[in-house]
Amino acid sequence: MDDIVLEGRLVRLEPLGERHIEGLVAAAADRSAYQWTFVPATTDEAARYVATARAWQSEGSALPFAIVRRDDDRVIGSTRFWNLERWAWPAGHPRHGRNAPDAGEIGHTWLARSAIRTGINGEAKTLLLTFAFETWDVLRVCLHTDARNERSRAAIGRLGATFEGTLRSHRLAPDQTPRDSARFSIIAAEWPAVRERLGGLARD
Repeated sequence: MDDIVLEGRLVRLEPLGERHIEGLVAAAADRSAYQWTFVPATTDEAARYVATARAWQSEGSALPFAIVRRDDDRVIGSTRFWNLERWAWPAGHPRHGRNAPDAGEIGHTWLARSAIRTGINGEAKTLLLTFAFETWDVLRVCLHTDARNERSRAAIGRLGATFEGTLRSHRLAPDQTPRDSARFSIIAAEWPAVRERLGGLARD
């Protein structure tokens, strides 16, 4: 899975690696944009960020990307598939022996302030969802966000994801409190309608 590149009109999602470290630091320079998200602030933090993401990839639980703006080839953030699940399908089932995951989450997504509300987040999510449902043939994609993050909740809702509820004290928040997470999902049966919705948003 190391060589997967997903390319759209505005952005290119390319495998996250050490070559992106300085770009990540530059993209995260405006710290006021990251109240709800862990984002690397220094070169050392970015190096650990990349190393952790790559370690999870080696374990088979994640697939991290750098978000690169196509018109200037600048790194403007990061995103990843993670919490990838491979279900124990019994022998004889059509899905038995698959190499691809059956379900997973899209997360660890953040953008440079200059890229917020430019259509880039929507395009990146569309690229990831299309790959998940049409290449991997997953059955479910989940997205979580801090329950206090109204902008992120609204953006996930615009994708067509269904709000499933709130997970209490779910994860550590950047303010060092146990955050409540708003949980959303898209399942395979919903993907055709979501894909049409996303296509409509792109044309607007």
